[in-house]
Amino acid sequence: MGTRRVLVTGCSSGIGLAVAARLAKDEFKRFKVNNAGTGMIGPLECQSIAAMKELFDTNFFGLARLVKEVLPDMKRRKSGHIVVMSSVMGIQGLLFNDVYSASKFAVEGFCESLAVQALKFNIKTTLVEPGPVVTEFERKLYEDAEKMDLSGTDEETAKIFREVYLPYSRKVFASLGQRPEEVAEQTVEVITAKQPPLRHQTNRLYMPMTALKHADPTGRLPLDTFYKMIFKHDSVFNATLGVLRMLQKRVGKK
Repeated sequence: MGTRRVLVTGCSSGIGLAVAARLAKDEFKRFKVNNAGTGMIGPLECQSIAAMKELFDTNFFGLARLVKEVLPDMKRRKSGHIVVMSSVMGIQGLLFNDVYSASKFAVEGFCESLAVQALKFNIKTTLVEPGPVVTEFERKLYEDAEKMDLSGTDEETAKIFREVYLPYSRKVFASLGQRPEEVAEQTVEVITAKQPPLRHQTNRLYMPMTALKHADPTGRLPLDTFYKMIFKHDSVFNATLGVLRMLQKRVGKK
């Protein structure tokens, strides 16, 4: 196989840097990976429309602009592989991640639709979907969230965000969080496969959460499950994370 160009966006830190570093070890440079992105968490009433537009400009329109630029050449060559770093939140919405999740849903719909046309030109498309990933980007996001001005929302919502969501998020990251190097390794494995999938979730322990959506097309099952886990059965939530933490350790040892 001849040497090909690699374009990795958003690689100054976190997953993007890990992907770029991993690809640099490869003898062949054969990927175009889009990883640029930004986050936003908190009550909707506390988010400005300007900030929402800025997030979409990076997470969705940045991707659309880049794909629009490289797609014509891929079509002419009838070859290529577009790899996009999406998120499990592009599959399943999460409390207080309304705008971020919306941007990832947009990414998923964009790529799924484009993939049908791309196949006609022998162009592969892969959505890599990490769950929680422990990076400086994530740490900074949650540090800022703890200092967030919540005066724009009601007291009950502010209390839920501070006393329920943020503590739960810390527990989830401690139990299920992956290292960016793990995501990078899986990314390379998937996109070098002979028949790469359209979607690949990097965290097996998070899969039961996203599987709920496919188990019930009405959407009631995942909605009720998440609601009860967060607001009704704190002990069940903690016990579930405990079991997942044990499984994570066993997987690590293997």
